[in-house]
Amino acid sequence: MLIRIDADSSATIFDQVAASVRSDILTGHLVPGDRLPSARDVAAALDINVHTVLRAYQQLRDEGLVDLRRGRGAVISASAGPLVELAHDIRALVARAASLGIAPATLASLVKETTV
Repeated sequence: MLIRIDADSSATIFDQVAASVRSDILTGHLVPGDRLPSARDVAAALDINVHTVLRAYQQLRDEGLVDLRRGRGAVISASAGPLVELAHDIRALVARAASLGIAPATLASLVKETTV
C-alpha cells in the first residue's frame, strides 16, 4: 500500500492521507480485513506528524471504512466491501454520461438532486 500526499495541494495532509486510503479501497487494492500500516510507520515514511495520520485514520473510522482497535491497529472494515461494487457502478454511470455528452458538473448536479 502506498499512501500519497502532495505538499503543494490545498487539501490538508490528513485529508490527503484519508483520500489515499479511500482510493485504495475503491480500486480494490485494500479489502476488508487488510491492515493499514501503523500511524508511526506512515508518519515516518511521509515525514509528517503521527497525529496527522491518526486524525486521518479516525476520519476513516468515522466514515465506517476502518476499525481502530488497541493492539490491532487500523483494519479495513467489512462495511468497506460494498464500496468496490459501487465504484464500478459509478464508473459505468460516468462513462454513460460521457457517451451522451453530459458534462461532469451536470452529472454531479443530477446526482446531488436525486433522492431515494
